[in-house]
Amino acid sequence: MRFEGPDSLTFLQSLLTNDVASLARGEGRYSAYLTPNGRMIADIELLSRGNWMLGCVAAGLAASLAQRFDQLIFAEDLRVADASASVYEVTVLGNGAADSLSRALEVDAAALANLPESSQIDWAEGFVSRSGGASCPVFKVFGNAEGRESAIGRLESCGIVQVSDELIDALRVAAGRPAWGAELTEQVIPLEAGLLDRAISTTKGCYVGQEIIIRMLHRGGGRVAKRLVTLALGEKLALHSAQEPRDPDSAGGEMPGPGDALVDSAGTAIGTLTSVAPSLTSENLVALGYLRENHATIGARVNLESSAVAAVVTGFGG
Repeated sequence: MRFEGPDSLTFLQSLLTNDVASLARGEGRYSAYLTPNGRMIADIELLSRGNWMLGCVAAGLAASLAQRFDQLIFAEDLRVADASASVYEVTVLGNGAADSLSRALEVDAAALANLPESSQIDWAEGFVSRSGGASCPVFKVFGNAEGRESAIGRLESCGIVQVSDELIDALRVAAGRPAWGAELTEQVIPLEAGLLDRAISTTKGCYVGQEIIIRMLHRGGGRVAKRLVTLALGEKLALHSAQEPRDPDSAGGEMPGPGDALVDSAGTAIGTLTSVAPSLTSENLVALGYLRENHATIGARVNLESSAVAAVVTGFGG
């Protein structure tokens, strides 16, 4: 989504969970947009381009969200539009990403490597932002839609190769990053998904859903009914081997899937898998899922109801 006009930041500050009021050109912030009951409508990465803002949301959501925001504009001086057809976004990741992007786009490698998450630097045909969601550096290249193929050609000429969506997702799951449509849905409160530190300001003024979030944090001590956790699935549970990362397509056996129930030793349902992927460092599968809060402890062992596969909690999502 493209937000343009002098009141853009003031408008978004009143709606989003994070503090975006002071964003300057080249800065960015990850936020959530909630219902009055504190449940998620969308997660949004807001990138400031000075006299306009780019709001990055999950694929397919920009048109409906832009319309929703437009209906909330009263006296404010701003315009919001779906920019999906006019702006391209290409993700580049890997330990050598900064150096390769530096050569391809003629930007400073050190400046890229030192970018905070959601911050950006310009290149001749657009800008590059720092992203997250993997154990290696992640960047996103943006530009006008008509320049997409040219930009990809520049990247490939510097040795950057295309990878599968499955590999990207395997890195995301291993890093514990929730995604819209899987871990993040309209039934989820952002605290359940571990988004407090990344997406929520506890010091800013009012926003939609704030009352519920503050009540949970202060009266409830931050306790939630369920928590997003990372899981290792299978009998071999050493996730941090010294092996080289392997192709996720090489995993054998039938893969458990999203929606599979997690149960305790008595067979009582205590959670649900949301994402499953091959581990890139072992012969196991890794997963994200929600567990009841009293079962969401690192090292806890749970089972899949649909099979004999065991799972061990290895961390928390967020």
